[in-house]
Amino acid sequence: MTAISVPRALRLSRPQISSRALHIWRRNRDVYYNTWRSELIWPFVEPFLTIIALGVGLADFVEIEGFAEYIDFFGPAMLVVFPMWAATAECAWGSFVRMDTQGTFDAAISTPLSVDEVTTGEILWGATRASISLVYVMVIVAVFGGISSPWALLIIPFAVLPGVMFSSISLAYTATAKSVSSLNYFFATYVTPQFWLAGVFFPLSEMPRWVEVIAWFTPAYHVVRIYRGIATENVEAAHLIDLAWIIVVAAVAYLLAIHFMRRRLIR
Repeated sequence: MTAISVPRALRLSRPQISSRALHIWRRNRDVYYNTWRSELIWPFVEPFLTIIALGVGLADFVEIEGFAEYIDFFGPAMLVVFPMWAATAECAWGSFVRMDTQGTFDAAISTPLSVDEVTTGEILWGATRASISLVYVMVIVAVFGGISSPWALLIIPFAVLPGVMFSSISLAYTATAKSVSSLNYFFATYVTPQFWLAGVFFPLSEMPRWVEVIAWFTPAYHVVRIYRGIATENVEAAHLIDLAWIIVVAAVAYLLAIHFMRRRLIR
């Protein structure tokens, strides 16, 4: 029987990357420099309206044990969901356009850049967009009193890791998407449920057990727990489990993103 040879580039092997991946990051950064003014309204307005409607509007009706004000519980979680959306938008719709419509990825791999480096650069840029979004949201939450501890500033450098995780997951799906409209399924079935089931608006301990179990497997749940612990100066040993889960998911999603991008771009 003749063995079927699988091209090395398509195997799920160790990523072949170098500092050249930063060329992709810089390319996306330069584009952002030219368009950030037109995109500025969304990162501010949507978090602002969400905090007004849910964080402030419900404050007199909701009491969370261990938190003096509802905004103290709700505010730090806002630093998770909106950066998650930013990373997802960048590595879903943004990456799909660069890959399928503009031909940016094909042009990049015709140079000494490898598919792995293009993928890594995209993910790093998605994490950067998530970090930018986090700073915007942190300013808004702080204005409403949802962040009072200086320890919350530690969230900014830590946010790179969740940003890489969310970007890798999004790009792994994008690499398999047949059309831009299919990205809506990813957003509706993966991103939006995390907005409601990651413990952002209410303690999951008050929900049925099966909901809590499902929520535990969502990446955003663990990021919310860590951010809330940092913002309230209540970091616990249990947060190490959350950190380990984030690292594992980020690593697996990154390898999957590279694998699927190789299959998509190497013909």
